[in-house]
Amino acid sequence: MDAAYKALQAAGERVIGFAAGEPDFPTPEPIVRAAQAACADPALHHYTPTAGLPALRAAIAAKTERDSGLSVDPSQVLVTNGGKHAVANAFAVLCDPGDQVLVPAPYWTTYPEAIALAGGVPVPVPTDEDQGFRVSVEDLEAARSERTKVLVFVSPSNPTGAVYSAAEIEAIGHWALERGLWVVTDEIYEHLVYGRAEHHSMPVLVPELADRCVVVNGVAKTYAMTGWRVGWLIGPPDVVAAATNLQSHETSNVSNVAQAAALCAVSGDLSAVAEMRAAFDRRRRTIVAMLNRIEGVCCVEPEGAFYAFPSVKGLLGRRIRGQRPQTSAELAQLCIAEAKVAVVPGEAFGAPGYFRMSYALGDDDLAEGVERLGALFAEAEP
Repeated sequence: MDAAYKALQAAGERVIGFAAGEPDFPTPEPIVRAAQAACADPALHHYTPTAGLPALRAAIAAKTERDSGLSVDPSQVLVTNGGKHAVANAFAVLCDPGDQVLVPAPYWTTYPEAIALAGGVPVPVPTDEDQGFRVSVEDLEAARSERTKVLVFVSPSNPTGAVYSAAEIEAIGHWALERGLWVVTDEIYEHLVYGRAEHHSMPVLVPELADRCVVVNGVAKTYAMTGWRVGWLIGPPDVVAAATNLQSHETSNVSNVAQAAALCAVSGDLSAVAEMRAAFDRRRRTIVAMLNRIEGVCCVEPEGAFYAFPSVKGLLGRRIRGQRPQTSAELAQLCIAEAKVAVVPGEAFGAPGYFRMSYALGDDDLAEGVERLGALFAEAEP
């Protein structure tokens, strides 16, 4: 969908995109200057340790304790080529062929693919808007089998923006502990929460689980650094050692210039993300209100990240401009063809019948895009 959006843009069309999963803000200037200085440092013109620059690993450990309360040694940190690389490394180390991994759905599209590439078997655990897109212990237990080895846990969530309460996280963490499972918890959106919602780290709330928990994070969302490709994995020493050995043969060290930029980011304050969060919060409320005014669309208010996840089930099967889309994927194709609006259909996240709509775009574009969808959907006939 993003490729179709860019192709139409290149052809001169006025297209509005809700598909991209990245902040629309530039990387803060001090971080850019740190990278510029790193380019001129001869020490960074050569190979550096696979696990990351020692100063960056120490800064990540300090940042983790500051932001989530999780105390780790720098040796428990592996710097990776973005958060996606950390996810892939985690499953490659934890999964043997045939191991089952519970993946609450809707899920970020990479999780099941990374699990499968590692030889594991992804087991989706469905949720819907009536649950606030949050999985329960009962749901997880019903999906568990004797082959279950790992649980994927994400809060705030991509694509739904769901945020779990401390009580819910504790219950899930203790359940995983009692069942002897590993947990891979993705905290990339930790600072993007709104209203009364709060981010909580599972190994902090359930410290007994820390020895079977892998935390994935990165600079991409917090510091508007998606293109810099710096993430990290935090875990028990044996997991980090194995993942480091694996990475040494895959990629060696992450770009030293990008690591220097990340060091500046995680060592600094959170003023930049506070400004972004205020803008996202405003857009969040706007997009939800506008979507809920469209007949056939229902959108739960997200509490985190920068995505709305509206249900479009009320539009499926209805006649719109000579077509009867039966799936959200077909409806998304109609949206870009007829309204020049790009959204991501729920099929990509294991949740047919929904759209993921990023509100990481300008206020005027956001309003115009939803208005275009409203005008198109107003033509729907039985």
